[in-house]
Amino acid sequence: MNMKERLLKALKGEEVDKVPVCTVTQSAIVELMDQTGAAWPEAHTDAQKMADLAIASYEVCGLEGVRAPYCLTVLAEAMGCTINMGTKNRQPSVTEHPYPKGVEDLKMPENLLGTGRIPVVMECMKIIREKVGDEVPIIAGMEGPVTLASDLASVKKFMKWSIKAPEDFNKILDFACDACIEYANALFDAGVDVISVPDPVSSPDLMAPDTFDKMLKPVLQKFADGVKGPMILHVCGDVSAILEMMADCHFESISIEEKVKDLKGAKAKVAGKVTICGNVSSPFVLLAGDEAAVKAAATKALEDGIDVLAPGCGIAPDTPVANLKAMVEARNEYYA
Repeated sequence: MNMKERLLKALKGEEVDKVPVCTVTQSAIVELMDQTGAAWPEAHTDAQKMADLAIASYEVCGLEGVRAPYCLTVLAEAMGCTINMGTKNRQPSVTEHPYPKGVEDLKMPENLLGTGRIPVVMECMKIIREKVGDEVPIIAGMEGPVTLASDLASVKKFMKWSIKAPEDFNKILDFACDACIEYANALFDAGVDVISVPDPVSSPDLMAPDTFDKMLKPVLQKFADGVKGPMILHVCGDVSAILEMMADCHFESISIEEKVKDLKGAKAKVAGKVTICGNVSSPFVLLAGDEAAVKAAATKALEDGIDVLAPGCGIAPDTPVANLKAMVEARNEYYA
C-alpha cells in the first residue's frame, strides 16, 4: 500500500496496513527553510519555493504527504482583504477587510482563480506532483467559509452580525462559501488529493455551539457537498461540545487538537460518520517537548485509535526537525 492509497483509505475509515503519519495543518518550519533556501515570506508568493519547502517535510522528516500552502489568507487576499505577509517565523495575517460596513456591495472577483496568490498555489501543486510522483499524497490547505467570511467583514463585525443581523451574517457566509467551493474544486483540478480546511472562527472559543449547529453547520455542509474530492475539517480548540455537529458537516474526516482530552470517547461519538486526524500537541509536545515526549504522545494517540497520526494544529515554525522525525518513528515502532 503506497502513501497515497494509505491516506485516502484511512480518511474513509477503510482498512490500512498502518496508520498514516503526516500533517494536515501548517507544515513549514524554520529548520527546513534554512535547509532548502525557501523561506517565508518569499515561499508564500514563489511557486517553486513554496513547493520546495513543502516537499522537505516529506523528504527530510518522513511525513507521508506534502502539504501547502502555509497560511489561511490566500483566498481572503483574492477576495479583497489586505494582508501582512509576516516574517520568517510568523504567518501572514489579514489587516484590512473589504466589507466591514455591510453586505450590500458584495462582489465576487471577475477572475477569482487568476487573482492574488491563487495562480502561485496552483503552480506549486503541479511542481509538487512532478517531483514526488503519483504515490505520495498532496494535501492542500485553505481557509474555511466561516473564517473567510469573518475576514471579509472583520471578526468583531461578523460575530456581532451573528446575534444582531442574522440576514447579513448568512449572506456573507453564503458569499464566502461560493468562493471556497470554486477554489477547492480548482485545487483538485490542479492535482491535489486531499484538502484540509482549518476553520478556526468556527471554534467554541468564538462561536456558541448552538450557533455552530444552526448557522455554521449548514454552510459547511453546502461547502463539502459542492466540492468533488475528500476534505478534512479542522476546528481549533476544545471542540468536544461540537464534535458530533462537525461529524455531520459531510467532510470525510475531522482534525482535532489535544485539547479534546478523550480521544477514545471522541472516536465513539463520530463512529460511522467521520474519521479523526490528530492529535499530537503542536505547542506543548512538538515545539516544546523532546523526542521522548513526542513518541509518548504519538503512541498514546495510536493506542486510542487515531485514524491519521498528525499534529493537533498548525506546526509552530520553530519546531525541531528531530521532533517531526520522532513522530514518524513512533508510528513505525508501534507497528514493528
